[in-house]
Amino acid sequence: MTVKDTTAMIAGMDPVLDASLWVYCCEPDTARAAALTPDAFTTVREAEGVTLILPLDLATAQGYDTKLPMRRITLNVFSDLEGIGLTAAVAQALTDVEVSCNVVAGFHHDHVFVPESDSTRAMGALRALQQQAAATPAPPA
Repeated sequence: MTVKDTTAMIAGMDPVLDASLWVYCCEPDTARAAALTPDAFTTVREAEGVTLILPLDLATAQGYDTKLPMRRITLNVFSDLEGIGLTAAVAQALTDVEVSCNVVAGFHHDHVFVPESDSTRAMGALRALQQQAAATPAPPA
């Protein structure tokens, strides 16, 4: 069952840090992008090329810029696609601790990519946000 209420989404987000390292890459050659797609976490088509989020080792082997390795934090709440406020709350919590983030929404979960060097701080901020939401009393029915 999906969750649509903002506080309930935040209280149930249960962030999990993936051990893998990821890199954002842009590939203007659509044939090369297609060949890499099976190994990508996701792809985004843009006018400038295809953005691929690739495992660090593959990105390195393919000659992409790998100066900013990222860690993926999965928010395990089944957030409704029409839910309001989860992305904003996560972005604000990370802004408050000066961590940049890139959010990719899947059908069931949101995935937050943060610089590897900031991943511990990011997890602390997201856990604190979740605990705060979980302690918030539900509005009267």
